[in-house]
Amino acid sequence: MKRSTLFSLATLLLAGGTSASAQVPKINGLVQVWYSQMLDSNLRANSYSVAPNSYYSMPAAFKENGFSIRRTEFKLSSDIVDGVSYEFVFDPSITDGKILQDGLIKYKAPGGIEIKLGQFRDQQTYEAITTPTAELLLAERSMLARVFGDVRDRGVTITVPFGSKDFGARATVGVFNGAGKNTNDLNAQKDLVYRLDLNAGTDHKFGFYGLQGSTDKPDNGTLTGGTFAGPAGAVPTAAAVLGNKDKTSQIGAYYAYQTSSFHFSVDAISGQLGRRFPSLGGAPKREHLDQKFLGYVLTGGYTTGNHSFLLRYDFLNYNQGNDWYTTSSPYISGVADYTPKFNEVTAGYTYAFNPKSIKAANIKINYIARSKNFLKPRGTQTGEQGGDTLVAAFQIAF
Repeated sequence: MKRSTLFSLATLLLAGGTSASAQVPKINGLVQVWYSQMLDSNLRANSYSVAPNSYYSMPAAFKENGFSIRRTEFKLSSDIVDGVSYEFVFDPSITDGKILQDGLIKYKAPGGIEIKLGQFRDQQTYEAITTPTAELLLAERSMLARVFGDVRDRGVTITVPFGSKDFGARATVGVFNGAGKNTNDLNAQKDLVYRLDLNAGTDHKFGFYGLQGSTDKPDNGTLTGGTFAGPAGAVPTAAAVLGNKDKTSQIGAYYAYQTSSFHFSVDAISGQLGRRFPSLGGAPKREHLDQKFLGYVLTGGYTTGNHSFLLRYDFLNYNQGNDWYTTSSPYISGVADYTPKFNEVTAGYTYAFNPKSIKAANIKINYIARSKNFLKPRGTQTGEQGGDTLVAAFQIAF
């Protein structure tokens, strides 16, 4: 969507609020300005194209020293008639032009049943669904959330609440295109998603979630299966690869404890990589047809007055079963081991200008220590390489 079109739509929505039949939209937003400092030059100078395939997810803001406008999210929402409302979220700071984040219609039926239709996150992970961007504990989302949770797609969900404040739940099922943000579907395949969020009082939250899907490539008779690396007879045939249709799955579970002073959460996820590293329409981007992943993240924090102190450990293995078709590990290159098993440790401090509303205005200082196996050596360097980051993030939200 072009920016001129987006702002024209926003103007129409605002103008519509002056009529008798519509309400003036409620406007919320946030702005985050970062300064990122590499602790060595690897993140800028070294290649991310490690053999045989590149898996590590590195946010672009960490690849160079300097200031960046990380997020400028604006949300317009309003009721149209009783039970029917809309939400519209865009971020002009996105550089690829796809600044529409969320655009959805919401219907609240009797009994609290909620139906959402449009473009929004596909209901995966703890952090991405339960923690709004303005309320992130650390400057950037975890690997788990940014790879599997911060995924916007077009579809529909239905949520049914039950129980009470003392012990309640929200059950959600949905269908999504599986094509990604601001993209219409290219084939007949659809993703099935499900989620169950439970609470025990206000301090304890727990639940599970999952997704089942397949390829997002056009399935119109011209799609072909790629050839995996390995000796003849050991690798699956092109027909078998095509028949697999890049089967994609994930299942996860979480627990979170939150009070005014303490936070602890754990989230774990596993499944098949499938279309995330596709095997169709070209050379496969993974090493095995049924390659599986495993990830988990643990976060702890303490808040006192204006000050919050946080620590997060984030782990993600993109080949949990060590599955490949070659006679030896394809990840060993000379003296370097590029096994796609990564971790991040983030230590954070947050100063809130108003402790009663931490998200309204705060400064975050985060140190991110990463495993050293996602960059190629350069010059006189030997062995696998990585890089750490110190980031300062200033946020206002309204």
